[in-house]
Amino acid sequence: MRLGVVACDILKKEIEHLLGDDPDFVRKEYLEFSLHVYPEEMKAKILEVIDDVKKEVDGILIGYAICQALENFTDELDIPAVMIEGVDCIEAVLGPEEYKNEKKKCTGTWFSTPGWAETGKEGLIKEMHLDAMADEGYPADFFLDVIFESYSRCLYIDTGIEGNENYQALSEKFAEELGFQHECRKGSIEGIGKAIQELKTKVAAGS
Repeated sequence: MRLGVVACDILKKEIEHLLGDDPDFVRKEYLEFSLHVYPEEMKAKILEVIDDVKKEVDGILIGYAICQALENFTDELDIPAVMIEGVDCIEAVLGPEEYKNEKKKCTGTWFSTPGWAETGKEGLIKEMHLDAMADEGYPADFFLDVIFESYSRCLYIDTGIEGNENYQALSEKFAEELGFQHECRKGSIEGIGKAIQELKTKVAAGS
């Protein structure tokens, strides 16, 4: 079988960790995380990329959770596809109950995974164009302060991929830069692995 991936780059490390050198996956496309800011535009972009990828594959792993705009998304596609379960990428690696529990502990929590940690403060500024009005007297930090006004904690989620110590350090740096308390906990990529296996089963059954 020939399979593809169309995913958010925030989950790239976890997906690549699970796929390794799996020969079934012949095409992979990772899209910039900032698409989340505009859900409907994100959906349109994902559909555009899928239309290209599906020419080469028998099925596609959609490396996204619902993310505001993708509920029942695979029902709209004319190729076998499986999404990752969850409302967003954090629930995908924590599970709904633990996600809810962590929000209860601190409503102002910024959830950090390896992908988010690597993006960091400068990545957020660049991808969200927060420096676009610097010449008009509004530095990027002004907009960061607005975005993160209600946040006080950064929770790093160890997803079990290689290089965790480095990503945790980057998450700690991000928390320090924004004046957040920093905490760590374990997560899981079993849900992503389940989606990969489900795709393979679906494509095999249809062949």
